[in-house]
Amino acid sequence: MLGFGKKATMQGKASAAGRVALPGIVYGGSGRVAFSPRDTASLVRSGFQGNPIGFRCVKMLAEAAAALPLVLTERGERVETHPALGLIARPNGGQGRAEMLEALYGQLLLSGDGYVEAVGFEDGLPAELHVLRSDRMSVVPGADGWPVGYDYSVGGRAHRFAVIDGLSPVCHVRSFHPLDDHYGLSPMQAAAAAMDVHNSASRWSRALLDNAARPSGAIVFQGGDGVLTPEQHDRLVAEMEAHHQGARNAGRPMLLEGGLDWKPMGFSPSDMEFQKTKEAAAREIALAFGVPPMLLGIPGDATYANYAEANRAFYRLTVLPMAGRVVAALAHWLGTFAGTDLDLRVDLDLVPALGVEREAQWRRVADAAFLSDDEKRALLGLPARG
Repeated sequence: MLGFGKKATMQGKASAAGRVALPGIVYGGSGRVAFSPRDTASLVRSGFQGNPIGFRCVKMLAEAAAALPLVLTERGERVETHPALGLIARPNGGQGRAEMLEALYGQLLLSGDGYVEAVGFEDGLPAELHVLRSDRMSVVPGADGWPVGYDYSVGGRAHRFAVIDGLSPVCHVRSFHPLDDHYGLSPMQAAAAAMDVHNSASRWSRALLDNAARPSGAIVFQGGDGVLTPEQHDRLVAEMEAHHQGARNAGRPMLLEGGLDWKPMGFSPSDMEFQKTKEAAAREIALAFGVPPMLLGIPGDATYANYAEANRAFYRLTVLPMAGRVVAALAHWLGTFAGTDLDLRVDLDLVPALGVEREAQWRRVADAAFLSDDEKRALLGLPARG
């Protein structure tokens, strides 16, 4: 049985729809559609490990969000030193703040769910925090629809993290999913079709390069009745596979005999449009993750006037909303153990990408002659002068 610091009072409230929704729970989203499998492991292999656009989108988002400066307030007042800040700064013996948060954001982006485990307790707070792999976690719903535990399964063995008296040893952060009560919808799932197109285009390009970057052609038999015997057909196919396929045989001349003639074929209009299709798929992947294509070096997109504007939109529209939701959930979860009201937020004044906005705000406040100095300091989030 797991031990938790101070026990919180269990809330007896429950949604009336909770019990009704139980039969319709979807565990893991392992269904298949026309293209590749949509389970988490398959999506990670094809969309992250095997796709440079998906990989870069996840890395950019996770690294940017993990590097954001954070401020903590307790009971509405900002605090500079607190055990919760120390815990987040060094969550466990093997990870620092950036590594732990990057892993958490990465899991959230790849699967739609992020799980943080509390290990041991000191002064009402966990002694360590560990990010768990979301593909190994499953929610155990209770009779009212709310989770009563979390199962972590590896190789046929499972460990249950039980929710006791309203305190959960696991903090579950999930993205919005309109069709699932317990699991989130990841950008990777929304971009899966575009990733399939992009991966297929890359394989097509590789095959073209293996063929000496030339389109294929046709061997025409002009002897006799125009039909090869089975022995002649098999011999011709074997010679083509052995001597005229692959990068090693690129440019090798073909020796034809017995009425055989080579007819090269040019690129079709669909072949010529293939690269544009790949670029369009790359933009769709970036759109699903909320990353401006300009930041990924994708050609043909000039939505933003310059790189700085695109980077500011990246932070404002994607990084900050995701990070704000995750750190707020962590602070609330840690506050249940400490028995206090904790709120963790991003310190917008220290985000370099928002420097232009901050400079404009300071200028507007400084030029407001109808405001006193104390009112100006309050608008800028500064304490009043002593």
